[in-house]
Amino acid sequence: MARLAGFEMPRLGMGTMALAIEGRPESLSEAIDTIHAGLDAGVRYLDTAWSYYLPTRPPFGTSDDFGYGEWLVSQALHSWDGPRDEILIATKTGFWRSCDISGTARLPRNATETTDATNATNAATDSRPIFRAEGSRYGWVPDGRPETIARQARESARRLGVDTLDLIYSHGPDPQVPYEEQMEAFRQLIDDGVTRYVGVSRVNNEQINIARSVLGDSLIAVQNQFSPSYPDPDRTMAHCRELGLAFVCWSPLGGFLDPVDQRAYDRFRDVAAERDCSYQRVVLAWEMTRYDRLFTIPSARNPHEIKDSFAATALSLSDDELRYLTPSRPAYVQHPRTDC
Repeated sequence: MARLAGFEMPRLGMGTMALAIEGRPESLSEAIDTIHAGLDAGVRYLDTAWSYYLPTRPPFGTSDDFGYGEWLVSQALHSWDGPRDEILIATKTGFWRSCDISGTARLPRNATETTDATNATNAATDSRPIFRAEGSRYGWVPDGRPETIARQARESARRLGVDTLDLIYSHGPDPQVPYEEQMEAFRQLIDDGVTRYVGVSRVNNEQINIARSVLGDSLIAVQNQFSPSYPDPDRTMAHCRELGLAFVCWSPLGGFLDPVDQRAYDRFRDVAAERDCSYQRVVLAWEMTRYDRLFTIPSARNPHEIKDSFAATALSLSDDELRYLTPSRPAYVQHPRTDC
């Protein structure tokens, strides 16, 4: 158990991206059953995002598409008979989901105009890189303009049915907007009562420092990629430890959109065979030994997956197992991933 955003809870939460983008369950009831299964097992942290949706029209979809993952979380909590006041909902703002995967995408002139069609008159500064998983039909486009951050955050609160968000993350830096300016927009969300706390994602240590200088104690978490196949090469977890920030790892099992170096999981499969459990459970249990303020948020697409993941909270690895699972120098290299 650990504390995050005022909630005391297990350090294994649930990511909802897999329930909202390509490959998501065909039926709404199956998706809601999956969230209910996680909550019934003991999950108390649900992680979602404004951009967890499938665009139905290029380039970014329509207003009916936006925030499907947030809406799904809201529906699941509304129909759950457990203690709602124990559940931390974290969302993210500052990204679009795009049908355009050509390399760059043009944003609307401003954050309030329609995005149903590309605006050919946009200035070059409104062009953003598209992050895309190999083989995917969709991409992610950063938009750190303060007006986008403000609008998406307020939409998220309405969609989730709350007056004030518990925790909102910057989904990722926008190369066209100074990072300090992006963080000032989140500072304004705090001042306006839109959110209680802020986190940052897809960041390096310099950006963590900038965020902390602007947000102060309102910055409580860093959500970065971490797994055996992507072992935090920039040492942002160590920096979080130094600053007393929570570290929330996305794609903790390697992710499901990009190819993964499966060799990184061989030792975990060995331990799993001895323990008669899934190697994914061993991976998640190992991750929680890396830092006492680490939270891991595996996604799931069915009840079995999330129940198996949550069982990692009861799996205690021996010192010998930890030494075996944590070689002094990883023998694998993975390029930065593009899903989140």
